[in-house]
Amino acid sequence: MKGLADRVYLVAGAGRGIGAAVATRLAREGAKVVLGDLDLATVRDTAAKIQADGGTAHAVHYDQSDEDSVARLVLQTVEHFGVLHGLHANAADISAPTMAADLDLLRMTPEAWTRVLRVNLIGYALLIRETLPHLLGNDTGGAIVCTTSDADDLGQRSLPAYAASKAGIDTLVRHTASRWGKQNIRANAVAPGLVQTETAQELSSSAHVEKSLAAVRSPRLGVPDDIASTVAFLLSDEACWVNGQVWSVNGGMLMRG
Repeated sequence: MKGLADRVYLVAGAGRGIGAAVATRLAREGAKVVLGDLDLATVRDTAAKIQADGGTAHAVHYDQSDEDSVARLVLQTVEHFGVLHGLHANAADISAPTMAADLDLLRMTPEAWTRVLRVNLIGYALLIRETLPHLLGNDTGGAIVCTTSDADDLGQRSLPAYAASKAGIDTLVRHTASRWGKQNIRANAVAPGLVQTETAQELSSSAHVEKSLAAVRSPRLGVPDDIASTVAFLLSDEACWVNGQVWSVNGGMLMRG
C-alpha cells in the first residue's frame, strides 16, 4: 500500500490476535514496527516471527493502565527508530474476570467500571496524547487507527462498561480528527465483528459462535487478517481523505445507515 514502506508505526496491544496481524501486515508492506503489549513473551514472539520473515520489528513491554508506562512506550518507539508516523491503538482488558464483572448498572461495582474505562478508554486517550506531538512534528503528519466495537450501538443487556468505553473511543477519534485534521493528522477507528482470535475462541462457547455465524451476511466469521488489511489501508496514504470515521468490519452483522 502507498506510503507504508520505511515508515514507523506503533501497534499497542500486538502480542497476538488483531494487533499481531496488524503488525505483521505493516511489516510486510515494508514498515518498521514497534509492538507494545502487557505480555512481553507473546509480543517478543510476534516480533521474532516478523523478523524471521524479513521485517523490522521491536518488542516493548507496557501497561496501558499506567500513564507512565504508556509514555515510556511512545518514547522508546521514537528513541529506537528516531521517528513515529502512526499508531494503531488496539489493547483492551477483555480478560474473563473483567468481562464477568461487567454485568449491568444495578450489579456493577465502581471498581469494575474503573478497570474497564482505565484500560479501554483512558489508555487510548493517553496513547493518542503521547503520540500526537511526534506526528505533528512530521512534515507528512501522521495517522491514528483505534480498535473500537459495534457494541456501543447494539444496546446489550450486559457489558455496559465495555460498550461505554468503545463509544468513548469513537469520540476520541472524532475529536482528534476535528482538532488536528487541518494539521495533517488523520484519526479513524475500526469496529471488528466476531473475529476468531485466540482470546475470542477462549471466551466464546460453540453455541455463541454458531449464533454469531447465523447473524452475519457472510459465509464465515472474521479472522485477524480481515481487520489487519483495513487498519493498514487506513494508516496508508491511500486513505489520505478518510478522517474521523468508524468503519465496521463485521461480515454484515451490523449494517450502518
